[in-house]
Amino acid sequence: MELTVIILAAIIGIEHVGMMYLEMFAKPTLQAKSFDMDLEFIQQPAAQIALKNQGIYNGALGVMLLVSLIVFVGDVKFGIIELIMMFIAVVGCYGGVTATKKIFYVQMAPALITLALSMLI
Repeated sequence: MELTVIILAAIIGIEHVGMMYLEMFAKPTLQAKSFDMDLEFIQQPAAQIALKNQGIYNGALGVMLLVSLIVFVGDVKFGIIELIMMFIAVVGCYGGVTATKKIFYVQMAPALITLALSMLI
């Protein structure tokens, strides 16, 4: 069970680094498609700033999660995984309500599943 939680947490960490890439560095056409937004909106300078700002937070969550898998051991590792999964679930819930329902499935659900499994350890 511990290995399953670690693998899921690593996948979620990589996913968040990938989201950072999309939000900060991808072309506007890919951003619009990925986030179900109009290209005209995405191309606005204010929208780009907002996406880049969101990207740094997703990247930070992903990197913190991946680093915690390497640096910490035992109960501390799983406590940190649980804390970060709670953060991701809350952010995913808010994004699912305010941006696109897809976020419920891509961000919130995996975090909740990982959180639930980690609490069984």
